[in-house]
Amino acid sequence: MIDEFLTHGLSDVEEAVRKAAAIEIMPRFRQLADHEVDEKSGPHDLVTVADRKAEEHLTASLTRLLPGSAVVGEEAVHADPTVYGALRADAPVWIVDPVDGTRQFVSGDPAFCTLVALAHRGEILASWTFAPALEEMATAVRGQGAFAGGERILSGSPEPGAELRVAMAHPLYTSEEDKRTLGRLEVPGVAARPCGSAGLEYLKVARGEMDALAFTWPSAWDHAAGLLLVAEAGGTQSTVDGVPFRVDRDNALPFAVGRDEATTVRIRDLLRGQCEERA
Repeated sequence: MIDEFLTHGLSDVEEAVRKAAAIEIMPRFRQLADHEVDEKSGPHDLVTVADRKAEEHLTASLTRLLPGSAVVGEEAVHADPTVYGALRADAPVWIVDPVDGTRQFVSGDPAFCTLVALAHRGEILASWTFAPALEEMATAVRGQGAFAGGERILSGSPEPGAELRVAMAHPLYTSEEDKRTLGRLEVPGVAARPCGSAGLEYLKVARGEMDALAFTWPSAWDHAAGLLLVAEAGGTQSTVDGVPFRVDRDNALPFAVGRDEATTVRIRDLLRGQCEERA
């Protein structure tokens, strides 16, 4: 069933993602009323009517395209954390972040996106990263490459000796312990900055516009689409215990994503405080 869908159904998913954004997200961009924005865990953790409506739209359309599939969406998990368990079950799972970068969306910044990934038994098989306000779509299929705007993209490698450009978990969403860990990136040869929309940061790494990412939280909807996109562009990733991040298990955090293996290892080892010891 999955193989047949990956052969014949991918264009229908792209159409569904575009339609959800056109109907539920873009008409509300820069048009939100105060009562259409709520806080979840705090003043920086926002949710809007666009997030909720887009996720409902995608849940209906994606399960219709692939009967028997489940959906793990950010807003559904917020309402019922047991939904996350579908990632460990046997059915194919759609992993959905309806508006990745809600803070940007609320402020009128176009740097937000919709993220959709299809996973089965923990393996990410296909992904869609759509930035509707930027009119940009990036896709990836396991073993078939990564594409943006219909063109193949490759992450490449940083220039030898060049300063590594790293986007790291934003301080608004990190604990004091996380901040201390991320502080290990403040070394010569690394230029680290807070990340914006995780999905768009992954796209920058896949294109070679950023060299690496460092994340301290595990939410599958933030990472699934981007991890496949970077992998299919030639990049790599690793948790601090030296194994890849997976959506169907508990992971050692933080984890690093890089344009190539050497970059990933460099950032990972900095995060766990080992580079200086090896030097």
